[in-house]
Amino acid sequence: MMSALVLNSHPLTPNPSDTSVPWWSFTKTVLAATALSLVRDGLVGLDDPVLEGPFTLRQLLRHEAGLADYSELTEYHTAVANDEAAWPAEEMLSRLDASTLRYAPGSGWRYSNVGYLLVARLIERTTGLALEEALIQRALKPLDVCHVRLAKQCADLQGVPMGAASRYDPAWVYHGLLVGPLGRAATFLDRLLAGHLLPETLLQDLQTVRHLGGPIPGRPWTSPGYGLGVMHGPVEGGLTLCGHTGGGPGSVVAVYRATDGEASATCAVFQEGADEGEVEAAVVKDLRGALGKAD
Repeated sequence: MMSALVLNSHPLTPNPSDTSVPWWSFTKTVLAATALSLVRDGLVGLDDPVLEGPFTLRQLLRHEAGLADYSELTEYHTAVANDEAAWPAEEMLSRLDASTLRYAPGSGWRYSNVGYLLVARLIERTTGLALEEALIQRALKPLDVCHVRLAKQCADLQGVPMGAASRYDPAWVYHGLLVGPLGRAATFLDRLLAGHLLPETLLQDLQTVRHLGGPIPGRPWTSPGYGLGVMHGPVEGGLTLCGHTGGGPGSVVAVYRATDGEASATCAVFQEGADEGEVEAAVVKDLRGALGKAD
């Protein structure tokens, strides 16, 4: 199963399907936007140390905080494959020895879902709201994006295409797993990057990246980078993308926006399986077609 939606500049077209899909790590983009709304309103500082350690919100959002990731744990993969219930967050952090930093904050880069768990906790602590309500009030609703929710238990994934992972416990995604129509993901990213939520200075911060090296085998990136909750950089075919790819047991999703002068297009692709490069290549193809750059 593969589905895709392209939004060409403005006005945005409605999603042709109301089927909710797991947004996987595109949830990080929504978390980042919500956290940056707190910065916008003077409630937190982007470069102030956060409660949980000697690192800043900027470093958490850009995976530069020195934290490990629970995907490193063999027993995590075994438990997920066996359809076991998720461990409590504190047990996961203890198994990972998460309080021990792997490098000095700011001196390296390591993708860390744990870092985004701490972002989620900062959002809840600062707003006094449960995470889902905070995401709705501060990011989704202001961008007029509805019918998106957090999946917290297995029952919340009923009717959601999960591929081979029909009994997956969404609590394994410790920073929260958003589910919603594919078109809502594209709409969210398009409106976010068009400046409908954050001031220009924070949009620039969001898209200021740590460069991660050269091409990635099997994927279209030629010089990938990571900003504040977004992947950003040039890809094969001459476009520069900004958005996020995400994957979990059973499926993958990619949501990206590209601009060409005054024109822009945003594309979201969902596919059952595990091939991130394939969904990213589909995004690139659709965006090139939408911007009139198809071969």
